Amino acid sequence: MFRSLILAALLPAISAAQVTQFQLPTENEHLFTGEPEKFYMYVDRNFEGVASKPWEGGSFGLVRNPIRVGGNVEYLQIHEGIDIAPIKRDKAGNPLDLVMSIADGTVVHLSDSPGRSNYGRYIVVAHPIDASGNVVHSLYAHLARASVKPGDTVKRGSVLGQMGYTGAGINRTRAHVHLELGLLMSPRFDGWIRSYGGGTNHHGNYNGMNLIGMDVARFLTEQRANPQLSVTEFVRKSPAYFKVTIPRNGSLDFANLHPWLVYGELSRPGPSWEISFTDTGLPTGITVSQRKVSTPIVSAVRDAKTPHRYLTRGLLSGEGKTATLSSSGKKLVALIAGSFPDPR
Repeated sequence: MFRSLILAALLPAISAAQVTQFQLPTENEHLFTGEPEKFYMYVDRNFEGVASKPWEGGSFGLVRNPIRVGGNVEYLQIHEGIDIAPIKRDKAGNPLDLVMSIADGTVVHLSDSPGRSNYGRYIVVAHPIDASGNVVHSLYAHLARASVKPGDTVKRGSVLGQMGYTGAGINRTRAHVHLELGLLMSPRFDGWIRSYGGGTNHHGNYNGMNLIGMDVARFLTEQRANPQLSVTEFVRKSPAYFKVTIPRNGSLDFANLHPWLVYGELSRPGPSWEISFTDTGLPTGITVSQRKVSTPIVSAVRDAKTPHRYLTRGLLSGEGKTATLSSSGKKLVALIAGSFPDPR
């Protein structure tokens, strides 16, 4: 029901032959010119007594909160989007860059009260990606102002608002737009956050915690080189780091939201589901499994010399060829599986 209501609002529909084309959300094109230091907004870092401003902290993935593990530097905090630096400022240093929709779609959420999220003022747009009506969502955060409202249909390049520095941990010097492209995880997010004591949810299903991000910079770069590359192909081919097998108790909401991630028939008999995940927790495939499990288990993991918790944003415990779900890993799987009570 939830998915069909969203899809009905997405106009115009796209044909089976079309591949949804995406673009960058601002005029900053340095992602494509080999100048990442001009594209990403840096982070302020002090590691082992050395202060720095690495642009890498504005890119996607495990790029923040470095620690030393043996002889290697690992990063504990994931950045699920990319921080794009402004190219225009006024005399006071305020960013002037307009923020645009990265593809055709419909505005589904506007958080116009900056204090209600670390994202500050943010917008979520749903994008149809195939003729079946499947969608992905983009999120634009830290805006100074918004030019659209929920229900508005937008085209690729339509202005959504203006870059700013609303939200936690940002000042005028580090003003940027935080962009995410991801998958909605659950149509019952409010029940999940209530179950885990997450506080008041002001954003319904479009809370950023309910959107699992992909490497949007890599996708945009690869689609620019190959315009026939679809989001679905990009996600399905993203390298899996681990797999989780979960009991099959009725339908799987996440599979219903994203049927293109399912390999084989959803109706095929079997006592469990097996879900593949990247190191950052993005699901890349779902299959029916014949393995009987009573609780979610890690059924496969990439062999690694470094403890898995450092390589998976803390989703896994263990090392080598052995891993178990951590507390945060269990919460992520519960959200995707819908295996939580729905308190009212």
